[in-house]
Amino acid sequence: MLYFREEKAPNGRMTEGQVSRKGARGVSFALVSAMLLASCASAVPPSRLGDYLSPESQADAGVFGRLEPRPVPAGLLLVSDTAHPGASPNLPDEALRQLGESLKQEVSRAIPVRIKEMVPPESIQPQANGDWAQFAELAKKHELEYLVLVVLSSTEQEYPVTLFLGWTTYAQPGFRRDNWSLLEVALLDVRNNRVLIQAEGRGWATLDSPTAPGINQWYPVIYLRPQDPERRIWPPTYEGAPNTLRVVSFDQAAKRMTLNLQKAWIESLQAAGAEVHESS
Repeated sequence: MLYFREEKAPNGRMTEGQVSRKGARGVSFALVSAMLLASCASAVPPSRLGDYLSPESQADAGVFGRLEPRPVPAGLLLVSDTAHPGASPNLPDEALRQLGESLKQEVSRAIPVRIKEMVPPESIQPQANGDWAQFAELAKKHELEYLVLVVLSSTEQEYPVTLFLGWTTYAQPGFRRDNWSLLEVALLDVRNNRVLIQAEGRGWATLDSPTAPGINQWYPVIYLRPQDPERRIWPPTYEGAPNTLRVVSFDQAAKRMTLNLQKAWIESLQAAGAEVHESS
């Protein structure tokens, strides 16, 4: 299923690069909104990984860098966390499946891991200080020694705004929905009860929708504020726009998670090299 598109739309709908810049009245609000998004991005939503993994399970920085043989065979476990107050709904099943397929490729490129299979989360639940036993049981069931755990979480806020048709002077009441998403990844050495490496990535996006449908040549539309405010993404349907917003936001989080995971791998290699140098 296609959840969004960026090519030229029918009925004269503008694509990025074709949009008029006459909507000056909305500039100041857009700047304020961008500042708020940027300030919240580092803390919203809060980290959820600590409710699945205990801090005591974190291995030394160089352990993964010394691990042989590589690549490490592992299962990919996606857990959609909605337990935190204010959490957004889960992604639709098909969108979650597509995200998993993408992460299988991206994680394998970022670190020396070979994803053997997608592991259903089954009864994995957040608990105070984490519960390693539930991961050990799941890994044993699938005959795996390593799991790549990815915890998905997001939150949203919606508020009324004035929307300009064609970014000109004709206005209509509408709503703006901001989404903040977070992907947290950890490579679990299940047999030895330790986390070998972990990283996170955050994403955010904004959905503008009119109070009533019927002006689909302009709305609903998704912006990548504040990092790429000129880029516009149009959901395929009015009703499905909130799900498209979440898909876009998680896609941005996945890109940052992959970069941070690769950085963590390089740091692990450097730590392992430093240990060898000190011992020689």
